[in-house]
Amino acid sequence: MHSPRARQRGFTLMEIMVVIFIIGLLIAVVAPSVLGSQDKAMKQKVMADLSTLEQALDMYRLDNLRFPSAEQGLSALVSKPSLEPLPRAWRADGYIRRLPQDPWGTPYQYRAPGQHGRIDIYSLGADGVEGGEGIEADLGNWEL
Repeated sequence: MHSPRARQRGFTLMEIMVVIFIIGLLIAVVAPSVLGSQDKAMKQKVMADLSTLEQALDMYRLDNLRFPSAEQGLSALVSKPSLEPLPRAWRADGYIRRLPQDPWGTPYQYRAPGQHGRIDIYSLGADGVEGGEGIEADLGNWEL
């Protein structure tokens, strides 16, 4: 007959420590590449949004012979501006359905006239303030 001690099954402390070490090693190797990919994906989303907004602003300009003023902002693409200068031929369904936000949940910024071109559309980056480096850097349509 077997003793009661022989029937007990489980993991030894050494086996558990080896498994935890392997998991930690995998996280140390995989995490940096995943985080780098996330930053790259966020930048690509910003660039795609900026391109869409720039195309909508170009259509607005074609219809109304001017870009929206800085006061009218990007919301002029969604709803007809009530501030001067009023658009001549604003499309009844607008130029885009809704204004996107950047990957960090902040509205895109609009400047007319722009510092980098006729108009500037930009994201303030991860920190939400102007300037910065790396993931906190501003990303704008001047980089398209």
